[in-house]
Amino acid sequence: MAQDLFKHPDYYLVDELLTDEHKLVRDAAREWVKREVTPIIEDYAQKSEFPKHLIKGLGEIGAFGPFIPEEYGGPGLDYMSYGLLMQELERGDSGIRSTASVQSSLVMFPIWKFGNEAQKQKYLPKLATGELMGCFGLTEPNHGSNPGGMETKIVDKGDYYLLNGAKMWISNAPFADIAIVWAKNEAGRIKGLIVERGMEGFSTPETHHKWSLRTSATGELIFQDVKVPKENLLPEADGLRGPLTCLDSARYGIAWGALGAAMDAYDTALRYALERTQFGKPIAAFQLQQKKLAEMITEITKAQLLVWRLGTLRNENKATAAQISMAKRNNVDMALKIVREARQVLGAMGITGEYSLMRHMMNLESVITYEGTHDIHLLITGHDITGIPAFK
Repeated sequence: MAQDLFKHPDYYLVDELLTDEHKLVRDAAREWVKREVTPIIEDYAQKSEFPKHLIKGLGEIGAFGPFIPEEYGGPGLDYMSYGLLMQELERGDSGIRSTASVQSSLVMFPIWKFGNEAQKQKYLPKLATGELMGCFGLTEPNHGSNPGGMETKIVDKGDYYLLNGAKMWISNAPFADIAIVWAKNEAGRIKGLIVERGMEGFSTPETHHKWSLRTSATGELIFQDVKVPKENLLPEADGLRGPLTCLDSARYGIAWGALGAAMDAYDTALRYALERTQFGKPIAAFQLQQKKLAEMITEITKAQLLVWRLGTLRNENKATAAQISMAKRNNVDMALKIVREARQVLGAMGITGEYSLMRHMMNLESVITYEGTHDIHLLITGHDITGIPAFK
């Protein structure tokens, strides 16, 4: 069973910028990851299985909807706390963080922001504990980076909406109790609906044979003449702004989460370099290894300051979609490069399940693509600074 010896890198004393509550939330999540995730995650990754028994614990540490107010069963934390929670979860595994991100930002967030009071009271408290689990249906077989082209449709039938279409690459789909589904109405406007498992014509086939996010359950959402009650429409969601606002929240969490994976890789590489001896001395004594480690901690420090500032802006309701996009792209790219370098420090040992590096590397290959690809996020920044959209 793996022993978690992780030590938090903080070269610029960023901890001094956090409140006591922030550190308490983070440290509780870190201890939970060390106790519950690290000892079992390699086995679950090898089996390509989601450890469903962790759901209860994720709810207990406040990882489901940290920003949801207490009146709806949430912890009522700020966005800095949300980010720190995602950082700690992804240090454990990207798949576990993905499960929490989807539940928080893509299921609870839209119900909270776009739902009515009855929907909030019905779903949010049970989602906060993990009694109910959800997923988010936006990506389609023919529409990924261009969600506005979606083909999933709803037709008003008087007492209900008739839903037809398909979604794919949906995290949590195989076991989700509800799905937040985005579809076009007869007028071509994008609407959000809460689709419940058990509705006739709704199925969630699982996606198998993944090399990445193997501890996260991925699937499809298939809708064949599904009758969705009128009361399941999210009344305040109209147009593409609805799902994109949810994605902003999720991307914010990813920017923090990827930092956690990078921290874990750096900590692993540093410890190994100090312990591994070649030519009569630790490999940490060699210039090329020091170069790798020095560059890792430099990039991690820059990323820490980036998300800390973004968290401050998010708390003040000042963070723009483009700023969130920049942080997501930068930090995931940074983490992937650091994990690759760390794997080289460990040599052949770096490819084994005894260490987390290859698992992080494979996971980040998905994280750099989902919820906006690396290239699309680059073009979002380009659009923001020039005013010219290059992807249209």
